[in-house]
Amino acid sequence: MRKNVTQKLIESHLVEGRMEAGEEVGLKIDQTLTQDATGTMVMLELEAMGLRRVKTELSAQYVDHNLLQTDFKNADDHLFLRSACKKFGIWYSRPGNGVSHPVHMERFGIPGMTLLGSDSHTCAAGSLGMLAIGAGGLEVALAMIGEPFYVKMPRILGVKLTGELPDWVSAKDVILEMLRRHGVDGGIGKIIEYYGPALDRLSAMDRHVIANMGAELGATTSVFPSDEAVKLFLQSQGRGGDWVELVADEGADHDEHEEINLSELEPLIALPSSPGNVVPVREVAGREIYQAMIGSSANPGLRDFAIPAMIVDGKQVHDRVSFDINPTSRQILENVTEMGLLGKLIRAGGRIHQAGCNGCIGMGQAPATGRISLRTVPRNFPGRSGTREDQVYLCSPETAAASALAGVITDPRTLKMESPKFLQPERLIINTDMLVPPAKNGEKVALEKGPNIAPLPPFNPLPDSIEGPVLLKVEDNISTDEIMPAGEQVLPYRSNIPAISKFVFARIDETYHDRAIRCARSGSFIVGGRNYGQGSSREHAAIAPRYLGLKAVIAKSFARIHRQNLVNFGILPLTFVDPADWEKINQNDVLILSSLREAVRHGNQVKVINKTKGETYATVHMMTERQVEMVLAGSLINLMRERHNQ
Repeated sequence: MRKNVTQKLIESHLVEGRMEAGEEVGLKIDQTLTQDATGTMVMLELEAMGLRRVKTELSAQYVDHNLLQTDFKNADDHLFLRSACKKFGIWYSRPGNGVSHPVHMERFGIPGMTLLGSDSHTCAAGSLGMLAIGAGGLEVALAMIGEPFYVKMPRILGVKLTGELPDWVSAKDVILEMLRRHGVDGGIGKIIEYYGPALDRLSAMDRHVIANMGAELGATTSVFPSDEAVKLFLQSQGRGGDWVELVADEGADHDEHEEINLSELEPLIALPSSPGNVVPVREVAGREIYQAMIGSSANPGLRDFAIPAMIVDGKQVHDRVSFDINPTSRQILENVTEMGLLGKLIRAGGRIHQAGCNGCIGMGQAPATGRISLRTVPRNFPGRSGTREDQVYLCSPETAAASALAGVITDPRTLKMESPKFLQPERLIINTDMLVPPAKNGEKVALEKGPNIAPLPPFNPLPDSIEGPVLLKVEDNISTDEIMPAGEQVLPYRSNIPAISKFVFARIDETYHDRAIRCARSGSFIVGGRNYGQGSSREHAAIAPRYLGLKAVIAKSFARIHRQNLVNFGILPLTFVDPADWEKINQNDVLILSSLREAVRHGNQVKVINKTKGETYATVHMMTERQVEMVLAGSLINLMRERHNQ
């Protein structure tokens, strides 16, 4: 059988199941990635499961989200993560070393390997020819103790790239074109594999831009071959010996097919407040802006800073515009400094921030109320920037820089200058000094826990009957940013579930916490629309509502990672058989589920009774036998504890 790259990656790591679309498969995980917003919980989970030493080939913990140290919380957690890495055998990337995804690509990514990360943009490493998947923290913790990662075998969408990018058009416009075509749920249940003659003209970092935002399509991951471009990248990082060729067999096929002629693309932009709301820049040109931000995991490469530096060289950005520069790694910062590019950005009015996620996750750089912010970040969900009434647009570095100069949204093709070209130097400054290797023996290392770190709450088994109110009814495409916000007020409580639970659904309904806590013992429900839980992999969006008594979510459909996170922590995910039933349920209706354990264990149909209206709705849970056991046990943690203590 002729195999594509995805099939080769999965087949070489398959430990359970069959490679047939819809079948659950278990995969051996070679590497894991955690970041501080999710990694603190992972380390607490490892402690709860009694781990002595990780069993992966390599695990790395990055401190990139929670860099603002406005009090003791983040600083304490950095020390906790450092001690946990020493104890469990994990690489530790110090605060200010950079965003996890580009740093992992620079230092650790190896073609042909699997990578599981507690960050939805882990899929960026697909640019190296890896099978890189974002997941909830608990699943990553299990991979670190040697358990397989389970996922339903996706369909493989082959996207053939032809042609050549025109002047002023770059890799960001390629993924925005995919989002324009498919929206934020068009990739659900799929792996997107890119191939075709145009790959020869896309660098490994160009591919990173495209693979990173595959998460915004809802895709399981994106995959590129490991070819000459990947070889050149690894050589530039002093890791040429890690390169292996991984390409599709000649004549290999895909389950679905698509083609993008790069020559036909133009500068694109995603309007508020969804990455799928994409239009040509020319259609919105002239709108006044307040901010232009470059950097983030979605545009992390050296060229993504070099091109804006060339555009603004010798000029000054508009006096109304905050021109924010987010270096994505300390290594990138050193290189743009050495090459004289940083000076050009500073002289033009750039505001330089430390290497990390920063404004992308709402940790500083929040825009003014209702004012347009152009950003090269991957997401623009409502309020994610840190400003409730934000107006965040997603665009390429070219569009961001051109608009910063003009003070209005500007199609870069209208600039009176030649399109700048960037050739990466043959020799780069390599910086590994802020990566701390694992301790050889962590047995005697004590975990350093500050006062903000609280133990995990108990997760009781699924009851046989539930009667409780619908505390919230929401529309389609509700993101985990809206379920469990991030930002500088919230993220410092990531290791304290009772404290962080006060912010659950705060951007939608500030009364949710107080209403939920009053009925936490008996339980409550959420009714959701299509693609419920899209976006970030943060498992706090399941753990915190569970702490507040959430027993089940009934939705038209679920995003992959969040649905699994609900299951991991004993929350029943139910899907309407008839989506029209969503219309019939109102907030505060009292719902009843009875004989529940029997219904879940011996079938997939669950009857939902609306006590308030005297109606009954048909739902299905769509869980595998393995997932059913998790929910019945109350959480995957309970199940693993039982298994390993037998």
